[in-house]
Amino acid sequence: MPRPAALRRAVALARNVLALTGVVIATGCATVAPPVPEKAPPLPANREPPPPNVNLDGFPLPYRQGYADGCASARGAERKDGARFGTDPNYRTGWQDGVALCKKR
Repeated sequence: MPRPAALRRAVALARNVLALTGVVIATGCATVAPPVPEKAPPLPANREPPPPNVNLDGFPLPYRQGYADGCASARGAERKDGARFGTDPNYRTGWQDGVALCKKR
C-alpha cells in the first residue's frame, strides 16, 4: 500500500503548486495606473506674483505672472492659465521663459 499514499501526496503537492502558480500569475498581471500629474491653479490675472530670483522690473504684469506660473511648473505641478496662454502673448512668453530658466536651476 505504499504506492497509493505516495500517489495521493504527489497529487496533493501538484494541486498546491498549480494553485500557487495561478495566484502568482494573476497577481503578476495586475497593473498600477501611472500617477496623474497634479495641476496647481494659476495666478489670478490681477494679482502681483511673488518676487522671482531674477530682475523682472520693467516687464508687464502678464509677463511676470506667466514667468511665475512657468517657474512653478518647472519645479512641480503644472501651473498655467490655458486661456491666457492662448490669447496673451506676454503671459505665454513669460510662462515659456519661466519654465526654461527655472528648469536649468
